[in-house]
Amino acid sequence: MIEDAGSRRDTALVRGLRVLSCVAESGETSAKMLADELGLPLSTTYRYLKVLREFSFVEEFDGRYLPSSRLSSWSGGNATRSLLLDVGHRFLRRLSASTGRTSVLAVREGRNAMCLRQFAPDEDADIAFRTYELLPLDRGAGQRVLLAHAPGQVIAEVVAESDHSEEKLLNSLRLIRSSGFAYSQSELRVGANALSCPVAVRGEVLCSLTLAGHSDRFGNATATSLRPILTKAADELQAALSEVC
Repeated sequence: MIEDAGSRRDTALVRGLRVLSCVAESGETSAKMLADELGLPLSTTYRYLKVLREFSFVEEFDGRYLPSSRLSSWSGGNATRSLLLDVGHRFLRRLSASTGRTSVLAVREGRNAMCLRQFAPDEDADIAFRTYELLPLDRGAGQRVLLAHAPGQVIAEVVAESDHSEEKLLNSLRLIRSSGFAYSQSELRVGANALSCPVAVRGEVLCSLTLAGHSDRFGNATATSLRPILTKAADELQAALSEVC
């Protein structure tokens, strides 16, 4: 009887670790996707997720589950993010001051992007993101930059679920990789346009750096004129990150 009880406890522990491992590896998932992948009842999956949330191993946003900052810190992810926040802070402030536009630093979280930090002029308050807001990877310049440089499996999953046609979205990603820029017009926020480029260290894209503003003062000509400024800021941010990453 003791062995049977121990066996049941071990089974529960193993299942919990499998749920945790699945969340950590996917970066972002739902309870149903976890249940389907692990062959667990949905109610059981929710119970494990509840415990993992209580111990701050996973976080939940709008029904999606992500590794927590506590879990990320064990793998070094939190340290990298802290460096992005610390090093990127002055670049965003300087970029917004020199251009008069909103500047955004975003990272990929599984099949979403996340606004890590931004500076927005008062006149852009209605189009600004919230810090740590999760954003779709297939809409908006900064998000599509991250998608263009994501692993093939992530690209395939996002394309399959996108409202955009597969051909249009894949062509857009190829253009971003070849040109080094993404430009969007009212894709995520109505009346908001944005120009973005990747920031890579040793071949890995760590984040996207974006300038955004109301469409009436951020048309094609403005985006073209801002490219050199954005490129210079991204290069400086890359150099600073290379010293500490």
